[in-house]
Amino acid sequence: MSITTLSSREFNRDASRAKKAARNGPVFITDRGRASHVLLTIEEYQRITGNQASLVEALAMPGIADIEFEPPRLSDDLYRPADLS
Repeated sequence: MSITTLSSREFNRDASRAKKAARNGPVFITDRGRASHVLLTIEEYQRITGNQASLVEALAMPGIADIEFEPPRLSDDLYRPADLS
């Protein structure tokens, strides 16, 4: 794995170079000499994040309407009026 560093100007001029470099490792993009962004391939990103689906993706999956879900009702003693004085 190799690490590539590009200035934001270099990245803007040649994004395809950055994408090719990301196949071999992370590409750090700098802004005024300080790292500000990292470019990764989607496979590397999924490996790092554990390939976990987001809540939105989970709720959009086919068949979700067929899953029964009845959350328990909260008892009334958990509520009390807010004192806004």
